[in-house]
Amino acid sequence: MKTTPVTLSDITRSVLAVPPLARHEDLSLNREANKRLIHHMEAGGVRTLLYGGNANLYNIDVAEYGELLDMIEELAGTDTWVIPSVGPDYGKLMAEARILKSRKFPTVMVMPLKFPSTGEGTATGIRRFTDETGLRVIAYVKDTHTLQPDDIAALVAEGRIAAVKYAVVLDNPEQDEFLTRLLSTIDRQLVISGIGERPAIVHMRKFGLPGFTSGSVCVGPRGSMALLKALQEGRYQDAEKLRAAYLPLEDCRDAMGPIPVLHEAVTASGIADMGPMLPMMSRLAKPYRARVQAAAIDLLKHDNAL
Repeated sequence: MKTTPVTLSDITRSVLAVPPLARHEDLSLNREANKRLIHHMEAGGVRTLLYGGNANLYNIDVAEYGELLDMIEELAGTDTWVIPSVGPDYGKLMAEARILKSRKFPTVMVMPLKFPSTGEGTATGIRRFTDETGLRVIAYVKDTHTLQPDDIAALVAEGRIAAVKYAVVLDNPEQDEFLTRLLSTIDRQLVISGIGERPAIVHMRKFGLPGFTSGSVCVGPRGSMALLKALQEGRYQDAEKLRAAYLPLEDCRDAMGPIPVLHEAVTASGIADMGPMLPMMSRLAKPYRARVQAAAIDLLKHDNAL
């Protein structure tokens, strides 16, 4: 696992893959299946793994957190940047801070708590976490009501923010007043498009963001990495063609839920058996699995042919 301090080149060198987390039927961590998924992504060029919402860390037992950290640190390649997530509530945030202090992760992502929270309270929680750990963190902006641009700018000015994962879903991402305000207060090179391949072209072409996160990259790492390179080089027609292969699976995620669909897609494609989902989440209902399986297999075949 890469342990050097976070730099802009770390943020831009890879799609930030947001993988699911494999478990056995008794809900214990499935080391072998997680290893297969990590190796699949790394073989496709991915060098950043962000364990957060898709891994259902919202619901992880703090008592298991150290075991998880040890596992992902050991399984990742020597030049792979691994980012665990913390929170979302304050008690869990600080309990996980104490566990992280004995590890070598260069940064972590603070998951968003929509309720009960305020922007000022969330910023205070991040300050207390960074004071406890000495880490700069990735702030996850998932709505326009919690952390405000001024809150984030203050945290950046205080040296507490390594990056911002921007994931506010809009019908038309070209018209984004909140993102425009955010980019007027902080360096846009700190802001990562955080909603997968669908808005990545707009976010990088129009707003100048340096990279994007993805769940579908877990199935198709080569195409997603090629998409990132095309966007960074300004080859937008190539980017549109590369993104098209991801839209059927992204359509499933939008229609049926991004977390359970990705969990199912990795299993159904044959990459690795993700097993059951940790409560309070559950696996995708059986009537919907066939559509996800078809989309995942098609994406994997397409990716293998690149």
